[in-house]
Amino acid sequence: MASITKDAHQPPRSPFWIACYNGIGSDGMVRRLKRSTKTTDRKLAQRLADEWETLEKLAGEKRLTESHCRKVIAQMYERTTGEPLHFNTAREWLTEWIESKKNETELRAFLKYKQIVNEFLAHIGKKADHLLREITQTDIRSWRDALKRKGLAAPTVNHAIKILRMPFNAAHDAGHIEINPTKNAVRPLRDEARDVSKDVFTPEQITNLIKAAPSEDWKGAILCGYYTGLRLRDVADLEWSAVDLDKRTIRVKTRKTLRTVTVPIHPEFRAWLEKQTRGIGKAPVFQSLVGKSGGGKSGLSMAFKRIMERAKIKGRLLREANGAGRSQSSLTFHSLRHSFNSAMANAGISQEIRQKLTGHTSAETNKVYTHHELEALRAAVSVIPGIGGK
Repeated sequence: MASITKDAHQPPRSPFWIACYNGIGSDGMVRRLKRSTKTTDRKLAQRLADEWETLEKLAGEKRLTESHCRKVIAQMYERTTGEPLHFNTAREWLTEWIESKKNETELRAFLKYKQIVNEFLAHIGKKADHLLREITQTDIRSWRDALKRKGLAAPTVNHAIKILRMPFNAAHDAGHIEINPTKNAVRPLRDEARDVSKDVFTPEQITNLIKAAPSEDWKGAILCGYYTGLRLRDVADLEWSAVDLDKRTIRVKTRKTLRTVTVPIHPEFRAWLEKQTRGIGKAPVFQSLVGKSGGGKSGLSMAFKRIMERAKIKGRLLREANGAGRSQSSLTFHSLRHSFNSAMANAGISQEIRQKLTGHTSAETNKVYTHHELEALRAAVSVIPGIGGK
C-alpha cells in the first residue's frame, strides 16, 4: 500500500512529501520505491503515491498501455498545475498551428502554409494521427525525397521544408516535443540552375517587351524593373506613397529581405510616371497588377513569359520541365534586375553603392547579378541608357 513521508533528516533537506510505493524491478521482484512528489499538499501527495503504485502494478502485470499512462499523467498534471495536459497528434498540432496563422499572415502566405502542411500529412498517412512526438527525421527525409521525385525544383523543395520547420519549432518551444524532427534532418538541396550564369536583357529587347506589353501597367512595370532593379512582387505592389517625384526617388521595403532601399528615378521612368494619374497614399501605381500572385498559371511570372513570347524573346533553357516541376529560362522578369545591376557594374559603380540600391545583404549575393561582359555604361542609375521606341 502506498504511503507518504517526510525527509527524516534534521533539518529536512526538502519541504516536499515523499511517496513510498511498491514497484516492479527489472528482475520481476517487488521493491519499495521512494520518489519526491514535489508538493507540500498532503492529500495531493497521497493521491500521487496511490496512482504511481497503480501504474507500477499494471506494468508488472503487463497490462500498462500508452493510453492509460497518458490518462493518468494528464490527471496528475491537471491536479498539480490546474491546467489540462494535451497529448497532440501530428494532425491536431499542425492543424492548430495553421489556424493560428490565419490572422497573423497574408492570405497568400496562409494558403501556402496550409498546402505544405496538408501535403505532409497526406504523405505520412496513418502516422498523421499518431502522437506528434512520433514524427521522426526519417519522415521528414521521406517527404523531401518524395517532393524531389515529383520533379520539383530544389528551391521549391527547400522552401517546403523551411515552412514545415515552423510548426515543429513552435511545438518544441512550447515543450510538446523533446526532439525536433526537422532540425538537421535534411540539408538544403543544391539548385543546379542557380549555378548557371543568368542572362540580361539588352535595351533593344526591353524596347520590344514594352511594345508587346498588353497594358499600360505592364509597360510601366517593365520600365520600373529595368530602371530600379526591384523584384517583380515589389514592382507590382508599388504604392504612390513610395514615389517622390520632387526628389526623384523611390523608397520601398523589399519583401524578400525586408530591407528598405532608396533608388533614384531614371528620367525615362519618371516621364512614364508623370503621365499617369497619381494616386494618394497607398494607392497602387500599377492597379491591374497589385496583389496578384507571382506564381501559377495566372500569376505575374507567367504573364511576363507571355509578353516575352509576343516579343519573340527566348532565353536559354536552364532546367527542363520534369513531373510537377516547371522549366526554367535564363530570361525572366528577374533578368531586368540583373540588367540594372550589371549596367551599373560595367559603368564603374562601386559594389557598395550597388548593394545599397539593390538591397542585397552581402557582396557574395550581389556578384550573382554582375555581368562585366556587357558594354560599359556611364556611372549611375540616372545615366543608364534610354531604351527609346516605346
